Amino acid sequence: MFKVLKTEGAARRGEFITPHGTIQTPAFMNVATCGAIKGAVSALDLKDIKCQVQLCNTYHLHLRPGDDKVKELGGLHKFTRWDGPILTDSGGFQVFSLAKLRNIKEEGVYFNSHIDGRKIFMGPEESMNIQSNLGSTIAMAFDECVENPSPYEYTKDSVARTTRWLRRCVDRMKTLNSLDGTLNKEQMLFGINQGGTYHDLRINHMKEIAELNLDGYAIGGLAVGEPTEVMYEIIEIVEPYAPKDKIRYLMGVGTPVNILESVARGIDLFDCVMPSRNARHGQIFTFDGIRNLNNVKYELDEEPLDPHCGCPVCKNFSRAYIRHLLKSGEMLGMRLAVIHNLYFYNNLMELIRESLDNGTFEEFYSQNKIRLGRRI
Repeated sequence: MFKVLKTEGAARRGEFITPHGTIQTPAFMNVATCGAIKGAVSALDLKDIKCQVQLCNTYHLHLRPGDDKVKELGGLHKFTRWDGPILTDSGGFQVFSLAKLRNIKEEGVYFNSHIDGRKIFMGPEESMNIQSNLGSTIAMAFDECVENPSPYEYTKDSVARTTRWLRRCVDRMKTLNSLDGTLNKEQMLFGINQGGTYHDLRINHMKEIAELNLDGYAIGGLAVGEPTEVMYEIIEIVEPYAPKDKIRYLMGVGTPVNILESVARGIDLFDCVMPSRNARHGQIFTFDGIRNLNNVKYELDEEPLDPHCGCPVCKNFSRAYIRHLLKSGEMLGMRLAVIHNLYFYNNLMELIRESLDNGTFEEFYSQNKIRLGRRI
């Protein structure tokens, strides 16, 4: 299902074959939390900005409109009109980040909805049931994402529980994929490596879950407050123990520089709300660095957001116009800014793939690792 085409150092150029199309990697997944990119961007728009994968949120779709309703409407692909690969996260991260009242047990997690406070239970089987109802291409295993830093003993116990939950996810998915009423009988399952910032826990956990021969492996529990250097360090110590013939996914990361650095350390797949969230507040990613469109110097600036960009926004609209829209609270301003940032991320991944194809990734990395992160 995953084929490494070329390598340059630890960086990998690959193809991931799924029931809904082949993903060229390294790749960025565009976050459509509730079935749409925030900023009035639809699945049809994604086709025009080089998107390969849409990521939807299990927790949010379970609460609203309800995964049973999505299934009745034909699953996420029919519901959103996106016909490419869709990854659904397990809901675990939202349970731990949004639910103010929660109680973690061996069977799963009892928590209160952040919408209306109603009591909800979610465990490995429930998470698999929801994701099967959604009909996504890739389902993520249900795990516990601990805070960084967390005490060693708590983290160790949490990792052990996450492994037990993963085995239950595997068993439940096998059952679901065999049932007549299942929307996607070829649904894939990714396991998630946890262990906080403790090297031994991370390594031992990756060794253990690698034995399950899953469709892919994610590194979770990073980019949640620890220094960037620590995140890179964890990737480096885990990477040698991740199966070489399986796709690797770094969850919730990150800035363009984070992505470039992580590709250099052997990561294939990324997701992050940053490009869309920051765009809605006027932060624009460009190949000259990061531009704050709220600055008064752009008030009369007729240049495109990024002179090096070929997106539909940069071809047609000026910095001054988009700044005006954002300042006026016009939805169009957010939409245009989001489209540009997502195009930038997807185009960055395409250029990274081209550099790996050409054997020039090290040169591309050296040229861009500083300028992509600088503030204009």
